[in-house]
Amino acid sequence: MKRTFGLIATCWLAAAVCQGAGWVKLFDGKTLNGWTVHSGKATYVVDKGTILGTAVLGSPNSFLCTDKEYGDFVLEFEVKVDPELNSGVQFRSQIYRGPEPLKFEDQGKTVEKKLPEDRVYGYQVEIATRDSASSGNVYDEARRGRFLDDFSARPAAKTAFKDREWNKYRVECKGDSIRTWVNGVLAADFKDSMTAKGIIGLQVHAVGKDRFKPFQVRWRNIRIQELQ
Repeated sequence: MKRTFGLIATCWLAAAVCQGAGWVKLFDGKTLNGWTVHSGKATYVVDKGTILGTAVLGSPNSFLCTDKEYGDFVLEFEVKVDPELNSGVQFRSQIYRGPEPLKFEDQGKTVEKKLPEDRVYGYQVEIATRDSASSGNVYDEARRGRFLDDFSARPAAKTAFKDREWNKYRVECKGDSIRTWVNGVLAADFKDSMTAKGIIGLQVHAVGKDRFKPFQVRWRNIRIQELQ
């Protein structure tokens, strides 16, 4: 009996170790080490074990970005956002350094865009309200300027986000395959090969002067598992 119990306990331990293998915390819950603010002037601080981002009057979109770039990976995080503040998390994204225009192919055409220096651009998993029906979709920030997937075949994705609550996100990138989940519900699922590697960035969206308040967004339990 003791031998059987010991074997079961060993199996449980092995399963737990396997499940946690390869995961790295991007936020230690105490500092912002390994992260740098780009593009705007929103404030980011550590507050009660979370990263707290606050909108600043007159600031463009701001991003707290990892100093390291990632290619193929699984990213998980939890987020809670003021319903008046649109947000998102960049992945495989870049920072415009200039002075040459950003050049890319879009729908068979060559496009050139001049961005402000230090502007973050690239894939962004959307964080918005439930009514927006867009949370979990992937937006091409400051580049193609549109959502890259269509939720018409996945109606459950449109209502997976919970306003004023913590929401769990998962982003998987492998080659040209990009998939996202919101609270366990499959959201985006498409293929795109424009960018294979880049930074992770936490967005605090700009807020217009006519409706400005110091709206806030929080993130916690941010972790990543790089894939081989």
